[in-house]
Amino acid sequence: QVQLVESGGGLVQPGGSLRLSCIASGRIFSINEMGWYRQAPGKQRELVAVINDGGGTKYADSVKGRFTISRDNAKNTVYLQLNSLKPEDTAVYYCNADITAYGRPGEYDYWGQGTQVTVSS
Repeated sequence: QVQLVESGGGLVQPGGSLRLSCIASGRIFSINEMGWYRQAPGKQRELVAVINDGGGTKYADSVKGRFTISRDNAKNTVYLQLNSLKPEDTAVYYCNADITAYGRPGEYDYWGQGTQVTVSS
């Protein structure tokens, strides 16, 4: 069974920084794209940033220049560095990965349980 577990959320003041981590574990054969999404209260879940297995990245316009996504393929881990945080960045941040697992042919979409990021003074 494959699991994604996020960590690193918390309460931070405007202008502050956080680093989120997400580790994929289980009987993993390969991981294609990994990414971060977020959902604020009363809003739909939205893409924050994604990174493919070759290191190519894509960001939401609202976070460009402030957030940086990276991954460590050897550790099946994806990171999100959040800098210059704003109150509007407050949301639950979810990790996502496209994974092929042993014993389950095909690539499937997996989600973590989410980690809360709150930006407030």
